[in-house]
Amino acid sequence: MRVLDPAAALLGEGPVWIAEENALYWVDIKGRQLNRYDMTDDAVTRWLMPAQLCWVIARRHASGFIAGLGKAIGVLHMSEPPVFEAKLDVEAELPGNRLNDAKADGAGNIWLGTMDDTERRPDGALYALGADFSLRREDSGYVVANGPAFSPDGVTLYHTDSAARTVYRFRRRADGGLAEREVFVCFQPEDGYPDGMTVDAQGGVWVAHWGGGRVTRFLPDGTRDRAIELPVSQVTSCAFGGKRLDRLFVTSAAAGLSAAARAAEPLAGALFELDPGVVGLLPGRFAG
Repeated sequence: MRVLDPAAALLGEGPVWIAEENALYWVDIKGRQLNRYDMTDDAVTRWLMPAQLCWVIARRHASGFIAGLGKAIGVLHMSEPPVFEAKLDVEAELPGNRLNDAKADGAGNIWLGTMDDTERRPDGALYALGADFSLRREDSGYVVANGPAFSPDGVTLYHTDSAARTVYRFRRRADGGLAEREVFVCFQPEDGYPDGMTVDAQGGVWVAHWGGGRVTRFLPDGTRDRAIELPVSQVTSCAFGGKRLDRLFVTSAAAGLSAAARAAEPLAGALFELDPGVVGLLPGRFAG
């Protein structure tokens, strides 16, 4: 394990590997920051955002990112300073909701979740965003929608309701929609809560444990294969990267910890690099 950035992110999330830059980007949602770690020289760059930055996803045919900022989806132009160009607002009828966690699939669509920012009401949903910025609701009833991820063949989508301690599995239909959701794995209280996740080239599903201090690899049938412990309790998400895609980058959070817990976890909110023993997949990019 290597600590890449010891800074205490309030809510580190959404790591995404950008191969041509040899760099990892991740967000601090509550800290309203976008962060970049350069693997070439170990430099960390940070940009302050005007609202909670929930995720960034690279684009196939243009520079910059598609980003979720508060309740808005738009283009984040990486000028100095970055400029956010809003394209659409999500769930205007639910002022207490915000965006949370997103990934692009192999076809260039973005799958994104929403959640009640107080983490109390089941007002969150799962959406698919097309290249033309059309938005289609695919599932609902989530308290904390989290961690979309895809099997290597793209046939299976994994999605989580962290509050329910459950990771779900969906089969993708030929038209791009989803079949009925099935339970993939359920966490026990001692596991904490399933948070962000990613899938390796063999189909193993890596899930971060909020309140559980580790990442766990599950086989496609739901069997627990292995776990890697971290020196922080609030592990939030993970993503593969590095020149050979054999590094696992893991984000964490310091928000909500008591003074005593912070003293016991000086690395809470840090960014970590692990050797997972498998290789991953390049992240999908938005086709719009």
